[in-house]
Amino acid sequence: MTGARVAVIGAGAWGTTLANLLASNSGAGVRLWAREPEVARSFKEYGENALFLQGVPLNRERLSITNSLSGALAGAQVVVWVCPAQHSAGLLARAAPFIPGDAVVVSASKGIEIATLRRMDEIFADALPPAQAGRFCVLSGPSFAREVCDGVPTAVSVASRDREACLRIQSLFQTDRFRVYTTPDVIGVELGGALKNVIAVAAGVAAGLELGHNAVAALMTRGLAEISRLGVAMGAHPATFAGLAGMGDLVLTCTGGLSRNRTVGRRLGRGESMEEITGSTRTVAEGVATVVAVHELAGRLGVEMPVSEEVYRIVAEGADPMEALHRLMTREPKPEHPHEPEQRR
Repeated sequence: MTGARVAVIGAGAWGTTLANLLASNSGAGVRLWAREPEVARSFKEYGENALFLQGVPLNRERLSITNSLSGALAGAQVVVWVCPAQHSAGLLARAAPFIPGDAVVVSASKGIEIATLRRMDEIFADALPPAQAGRFCVLSGPSFAREVCDGVPTAVSVASRDREACLRIQSLFQTDRFRVYTTPDVIGVELGGALKNVIAVAAGVAAGLELGHNAVAALMTRGLAEISRLGVAMGAHPATFAGLAGMGDLVLTCTGGLSRNRTVGRRLGRGESMEEITGSTRTVAEGVATVVAVHELAGRLGVEMPVSEEVYRIVAEGADPMEALHRLMTREPKPEHPHEPEQRR
């Protein structure tokens, strides 16, 4: 899709990174919408997003930043949505009248709306015409913004129920440093990107408690198992959770020092309260909100998610992290894979 006119909605670190990447691929240029006026001023004066991506030079020839939704979306052939899940429905209500009917919409947001338990594709399905919602795409995978900006080799997945739209977005984002794989599993890619943040909080708690590598490995492995259980119950393909949007993103977010969700968990493990943590940062750790959504979804669907449930107790109820660990370790012993036949004696 070289030459496509692109609008990126959301100028946080990831939105700015994707806009800058696309500016090199789209001959028609990229317009980035920022809620904060200081982001547009910073770009105009210094050529960077000093608020969320300080020190990264942006493409001034093919990228522009605006505080006008209508201005950003006018004539766009591709709309990339990179806004927090909890604020997306309200913002989309304002933006939808300006989204051209033939544009392909791509979500790069990772989260589940707490109030309604909707995934991002469901939020957009309620706001877009049916034909356009059918072309909806999701981009997710192991991709720290700063490393993508630095040209570190990165691989992600793009999902859509419309194969042609999926291939168009793959072509638009693909570079020699940013590899894009396609899949039709929209539900799985969205849930993998959202649910891994909950397990990353758990991994951070373990790091804050200085429990060692064994504990983190166990949390990641059992966390992936329960993510897969919930995903399959919601209609996802199980293989998706062994891929980039599942295991790949989980490994990155649970172990990488740039992970906001792991950082929140580590601070909780060191004894800080959620109020202290949220009051000290401007950036959003989507896992904090997703913890509540996962708790509700698991209860509604009857899916056992012990790691996620303990994270919920710590984040939402102020439970002691060491007591949560004790509950996990003293659960009734059971097979690792319950549906496999018992070993022959």
